Amino acid sequence: MSTSIAARRAGAQRFPGARERADTQAGRGMARQARRLAVCLTFGASALASLPAAATTLTITVTGAGGAPLADAVVAVFVDGAPRRASGVPPVEMGQRGKRFVPAVLAVQTGTPVDFPNHDTVRHHVYSFSPIKTFEIKLYVGTPTQPVVFDKPGTAVLGCNIHDAMSAFIRVVDTPYFARTDLQGQARLELPPGKHRVQVWHPGLPAETDAPLQPLEVGGADASVTLGIEPR
Repeated sequence: MSTSIAARRAGAQRFPGARERADTQAGRGMARQARRLAVCLTFGASALASLPAAATTLTITVTGAGGAPLADAVVAVFVDGAPRRASGVPPVEMGQRGKRFVPAVLAVQTGTPVDFPNHDTVRHHVYSFSPIKTFEIKLYVGTPTQPVVFDKPGTAVLGCNIHDAMSAFIRVVDTPYFARTDLQGQARLELPPGKHRVQVWHPGLPAETDAPLQPLEVGGADASVTLGIEPR
């Protein structure tokens, strides 16, 4: 008989039940691993269930009189639970170039800072007397040190105190889901499926008219919709 076999037998005789205890411990270890795996699977399923539904691309066409497409309309979709104010976003630009505001219409979320860089060689004096934001940036070139924060929803009409022909609009909305229509009158938004509300504003609307809210239902597939307004 070999020395190793004799030693194992001697060990078994000296410690009766050792093999049974080892088997029991191994079984307990496997049971613990199984419980950990079950917990991981349960957590993974819960995490997947909590992920938001996939966004849907909605193409919105805005039309005016006679069904003609309207450029520079601002489409805003209000989604329950979405943040109403922007937080920690970098400034966006409303520039001046060639004695014009660029762009002519700027859409921002409430709380967004706006820079007013002057790219011309002449000085401008930018102002707004609109109720949502009254301010003046007196004769200047380059970019002012401090941006202007638009902290109330609505429309700010801009002008230049030196060049009367200069005008522009900043449309401020209480939603992160917004876009300005292109030359084809189209705006594209990535939206969660569900029942929302949509609002369309255009510079041609009467100043005293508040853009109405309309119901908007978004499904799980990409879609398109046409919305008509009657500007002046």
